[in-house]
Amino acid sequence: MQSIKNIDLETDPLAQRYQKNEVVIVAFAKQAGVIISREGPNHYSEGDALITGSTGDSWSVTRDRFDTKYLPVGTIKSGENGSYRNIPTPVLAKQMHCDFQIQRTTGGDLITGQAGDWLMQYAPGDYGIVGNSKFTQVYRMFNE
Repeated sequence: MQSIKNIDLETDPLAQRYQKNEVVIVAFAKQAGVIISREGPNHYSEGDALITGSTGDSWSVTRDRFDTKYLPVGTIKSGENGSYRNIPTPVLAKQMHCDFQIQRTTGGDLITGQAGDWLMQYAPGDYGIVGNSKFTQVYRMFNE
């Protein structure tokens, strides 16, 4: 398994910009805990967003990051449990051709991907992994 460290997809010629379009279900954590996702553990604190995606996968997002990335759908107010849509923002992605692992953030949870999964870079030092099936369902090439 390839262990990835200090990668910047901005300089990787195989990485491209994509944009996510997904409505998710969110519950805000009442206490600290951990979600075990397909990629590995996602530790969260009280108030963080616990997300279930359109394909049934689950993950957590810190509250401060969540508020900059998602908007409520329908009549709910920001911070209430319910449906949210991601704010369309370009992210860097690269499909990996071997099993790999990377830390979500410096000192953060170690997550693991399989050959065919996508390595995501949301910002410098901020990574994720998306399975190929989900990637093809919710991501589209970003048109600048």
